[in-house]
Amino acid sequence: MKKKFALMLTILLLVNAAITTPSLANTSPKGKEVALSKQLRAISKQTYRYFEDFTDNETGLTADAVRWNDGMMNIQSHTSPTNIGMYMMSVVSAEELGFINHRQALNNLQKTIHTLENMDTWNGLYYNWYYTEDATLMTDWGQFISTVDNGWLSAGLIVAGQAYPELYEKTNAIVEDMDYTSLYDSEVGQMRGGYDVEAGSLTAHHYGAFYTEPRLASYISIGKGDVPKEHWWKMYRTMPESWDWQSQLPQGHMATYDGVDVFEGHYSYNGEKYVPSWGGSMFEALMPSLVLKEKELGTRALGLNNQRHVDLQINYAEEQGYPAWGMSPAATPDGYSEFAATPLGMDGYKSDGTVTPHATFLALEYAPMKAFQNIQTLKSLNVYGKYGFHDSVNVETGEVTKAYLALDQGMTMAAIANFLEDGILRDYFHEDEIGKTPEDLLIKEEFSID
Repeated sequence: MKKKFALMLTILLLVNAAITTPSLANTSPKGKEVALSKQLRAISKQTYRYFEDFTDNETGLTADAVRWNDGMMNIQSHTSPTNIGMYMMSVVSAEELGFINHRQALNNLQKTIHTLENMDTWNGLYYNWYYTEDATLMTDWGQFISTVDNGWLSAGLIVAGQAYPELYEKTNAIVEDMDYTSLYDSEVGQMRGGYDVEAGSLTAHHYGAFYTEPRLASYISIGKGDVPKEHWWKMYRTMPESWDWQSQLPQGHMATYDGVDVFEGHYSYNGEKYVPSWGGSMFEALMPSLVLKEKELGTRALGLNNQRHVDLQINYAEEQGYPAWGMSPAATPDGYSEFAATPLGMDGYKSDGTVTPHATFLALEYAPMKAFQNIQTLKSLNVYGKYGFHDSVNVETGEVTKAYLALDQGMTMAAIANFLEDGILRDYFHEDEIGKTPEDLLIKEEFSID
């Protein structure tokens, strides 16, 4: 029944697109660029309204999510370090795109930074949840220090500090106080998932998979000098060949970088080689490239692999008969869940027809015209609303999750700003010594996927 619905939906969308969308078939490349640029500016302006309407005017902290249930709006009263980092990058993006002026951007960021200076921390690292109204700790879900979340907060502070030199002294002081050494396991050479405050212990698991979103926290930790350079090479490109639980047995070869032996492994799908992420989702693959110059510097490794993941995500969706592509963790009518192009993961997340718009924007720099087409399809699915795109739609059932997430709104803002303004957020990040110092790690590696 679902397959029949998806087929009928695809036909309806094609007919609708033919009627409502101007044909680009005979449009010049320059004309296509202009059309895409106009559309992206309009989307980002709508998306930024989320941060304008749901960021506390006193604390500068943005609500984690806003949902509509039975027509009633429910604003979440908490936020996370990642949300704070993405808010700061969104403010920078909004000025770069011309939606707010310098004074407004500076005022917004100063509120947030002042709040950060007075929040409870552990070794300078921030807890997972705080109330937006007064920045006090939210303890309902326990107290946890997340490695990956702190990485995104650091990234936001670094970008803001470089975009606004007036803020640099304060942003840099906060980042310098964030002690990633306390989350590093020197015996294994990897970062722990985090620290459980109530249990009084670090997590048993490590962030061992390299091609996932925590690689940004690793890069920043190395850039700060909190952990040694060898940490970059101690993460797994694929799990070792002997670990036969993974979705494929990898192929590849050994290589040596900075005196560390690395298994440069890869998987294959439809004849294409790629280094897998943990789950196969778009944000694991591409979120770090919002600030890391992976495409520019990692031409034989991360940049090349990012392109492969975008291409294969699109191909996978087509094979499934989905009218739209872009599988990544997203809000659902019942909560939040993980979605992916399953074969692209070491232990792939599910694929049930759920597509999330933020994945399209993350892919902009790797497949701009296909992203443009996907945006039209998503709009035809009634996913677009007051604050840009709702968080997800199931393309097999047509069900739209009427929710907006600060994380996904922030990824959308940052991705559009980078695309339209020549990688502006990456430039700011790499202008800082923390972003510049480890650049050779991106440059020197060569994956086994050529």
